[in-house]
Amino acid sequence: MAGTEMEAEHFSPYRADGKLYGFVCVVTGAQQPVGQAIMQELAAHGAACIYACDQATSTSYDTLISTLSTTSPNTKIIPYPLTVASEAETLTLIDEILNSFGRLDVWVCSSGLLGPPSIDATTPNDLQKCFEANSMAPFFALKYAPPAMGKLMLEKGNYPNAEVKGQAYGSIVVVSSVASGYGGCWGVGYTMSCHAALGVVRAGVAVLKGTGVRINCISPGQINVGVDLHNFDMRGMTAQFPPASLQSKQNQQKDIGLERAGLPIEVGRVAGFLASGFSSYITGANLVVDGGASVMNPLTVPI
Repeated sequence: MAGTEMEAEHFSPYRADGKLYGFVCVVTGAQQPVGQAIMQELAAHGAACIYACDQATSTSYDTLISTLSTTSPNTKIIPYPLTVASEAETLTLIDEILNSFGRLDVWVCSSGLLGPPSIDATTPNDLQKCFEANSMAPFFALKYAPPAMGKLMLEKGNYPNAEVKGQAYGSIVVVSSVASGYGGCWGVGYTMSCHAALGVVRAGVAVLKGTGVRINCISPGQINVGVDLHNFDMRGMTAQFPPASLQSKQNQQKDIGLERAGLPIEVGRVAGFLASGFSSYITGANLVVDGGASVMNPLTVPI
């Protein structure tokens, strides 16, 4: 028994308590509610640094940074402007991370884009933007993050929550949607590009063999991101998820197993799980976070 325990401990380089001490993380879509929830969860797990990436830095980070300075004072949050579909900017970000911290451990792609709800309203340019946000960004993470995640760090860095890294490992997490598995959740651009995002994850398992890096997908269903129909852009060119208010409370109770929309932090906790040692034998998975709606009746998935 003792031998088995030792082998299991040696097999996984992660901490048994799931903490992320020393971890340097990237979170894209960081100005969106789900992205901020993910940062909150990674910080709660003890991450040393989180690069909060979005198209432009703004004051939307201020409240979160202020909160985390109290709840997770040893986690450094670095707002970072990033165009997720830019290969050059992705490579520059990775270089800056390695120059500053010498390691990279977690990359969360949460920069999704809804796009228009109908095919008539969808232009080729709209479709291109959906693919850039929903599947090109994960592709760049898969292509360029693993070599950086393979960098070892045999001495502790000179920053809070620093730890050594004596073995190559890392986690790529793609936040997609239940639209990654079937149609009818929103417009065609959203469904097509979310399917492609899951394709990146599934193709990534073979690509990552021998690297110690895992890749997984989170597919949220109806998530209450605090937006109602009165201030929602129905073309979907600024939103990651549709507003929960599109479905009445009565229909939520009827169509969702848990009878309510999910919360951003409930997606964030799944990302924290996939980043940590608690998921050390999970790769290529698609974790559906929809309150049971899709298994009750896929044709009534809330939009």
